[in-house]
Amino acid sequence: MTGENADRLLDAALAHVPFDGWSETTFRAAAADAGIDLAQARALYPRGAPGMAVAWHRRGDEAMAERLHQSDLSALRYTEKVATAVRLRIEVIGDKEILRRSMALFALPQHAPEGARLLWGTADRIWCELGDTSDDINWYSKRAILSGVYGASVLYWLGDTSEGHAATWDFLARRMEGVTRFEKTKAKLRENPLTGRLMALPGRVMGNIRAPSATPRDDLPGRWTGERRES
Repeated sequence: MTGENADRLLDAALAHVPFDGWSETTFRAAAADAGIDLAQARALYPRGAPGMAVAWHRRGDEAMAERLHQSDLSALRYTEKVATAVRLRIEVIGDKEILRRSMALFALPQHAPEGARLLWGTADRIWCELGDTSDDINWYSKRAILSGVYGASVLYWLGDTSEGHAATWDFLARRMEGVTRFEKTKAKLRENPLTGRLMALPGRVMGNIRAPSATPRDDLPGRWTGERRES
């Protein structure tokens, strides 16, 4: 029931966000519309409207993953699969004004770090859904590059008035082509006798970098999940 109430409260908030942003006004109006006591609403979202904005973003990640599972990607190259996932993530956003309000919220200094984490989390979710198994420096570089591609594509989409957002999908394809060229250039540099030797030392250093463990540590008193402290 708690999950259902949290979803109902978030759904009610979305009708107000385009006008009042992710604000206390929106939070109170959502509680009233959903028929949820304000104290209970605070229990569901202790951080208020900003916590709801986080939940809305993560809901989009879940919707993207669900649609990705329903898509036949067997005939696509790997970069095309990534581009498809990015496109699906953008398509499930739906209301551009809600996204603009979210971007305005996460542009504030006190919320900017969380906004960056959400963007990184979206890139991570895409790679995980596509079966990425990297556990070295590539784990970080893949997510950093994809965060840039997704972020730039979202900004382009916000101003795109072309039919079916065709211009956005062309922009996304160009960005993915750029990533492919970059990776091919790196490979050629490694194969070149001169540049390969120059890259050998930093390569060995970065080779010691490993991806973070997917299993939470159990030797610490708790971990931060974004909404509450878990013991």
